[in-house]
Amino acid sequence: MFQNSIPTEMSPALALDLTRWLWWILGLVWLIKAFTMKKAKRTETPSERVLHIAPLLIAFWFLFGRVLPFQWLFLPLLPSRPLFWWLGVVITALGMAISIWARLSLGSNWSGLVTLKDDHELIRKGLYRRIRHPIYTGILVGVIGTGMIHGQLRGLLCFVILYLTFYFKAKREESFLLQEFGPNFTEHQSHTGMFWPKLS
Repeated sequence: MFQNSIPTEMSPALALDLTRWLWWILGLVWLIKAFTMKKAKRTETPSERVLHIAPLLIAFWFLFGRVLPFQWLFLPLLPSRPLFWWLGVVITALGMAISIWARLSLGSNWSGLVTLKDDHELIRKGLYRRIRHPIYTGILVGVIGTGMIHGQLRGLLCFVILYLTFYFKAKREESFLLQEFGPNFTEHQSHTGMFWPKLS
């Protein structure tokens, strides 16, 4: 009965178009806010950048690419139904909102690279009160939503690649923050989760 109440005007093509626009909005916010960043006083090496930029590009190629290198990436995991298309759009929108909120909370302290800024601040407001890397959280949630629309193995693989990439990048970021803020950051770690709020 519930399934029959789901509007059927949505199609997977329309749902994917909507999610692409949501991802473009996220990118536009990033582009605009890039002009307000503080100068960096310490940053990662070029080889370390490649370690998170290359997997990122591969993951989003798997998620949005129409031509992929392996046929098994199209293996269906979810039934192709309007319920999953609608949920996918809503969850993607939620993920974009989380990332944008977190990005605005960081202000000029943000960087796409592992970096310490001049007069770097330890942000503990908004989502940062519960999660240390909520921008990554939002992107991962967005990938779950977009992956639900495909309903294929490539969405799951994209999530796994990004999760591992963000995990190792976040560990490098936290090593910088620990050196900069010492006990204050250790205390922050004790009651926050890396990507998801701590349950305890």
